[in-house]
Amino acid sequence: MKIESLGKPVAPTHATEARLRPGSTPRASAGESVQLSPLASTLQKAEAALAETPAVDSKRVEEIKQAIREGHFKVDTNRIADGLIADVRQMLELQAGRS
Repeated sequence: MKIESLGKPVAPTHATEARLRPGSTPRASAGESVQLSPLASTLQKAEAALAETPAVDSKRVEEIKQAIREGHFKVDTNRIADGLIADVRQMLELQAGRS
């Protein structure tokens, strides 16, 4: 089976090129300006704060290790079960919202 192009190739626009090339940033021409919405600015600040936040709370990990060594660490199975149930409910609500 042979597939042929019936149309002319279309030159991509500047915006399309930027989307297709990861890492490229569209640049404004002379005299053009870009203004971010307040929401975009807030999101940038939140992203910066998250980037600075460690993924693991080392102090808390050490506290738990110490409690395990000393035999004081207790697993609250009810709390774990409640958390799992809450997570499942949230996932189900998200799935129902997409339908």
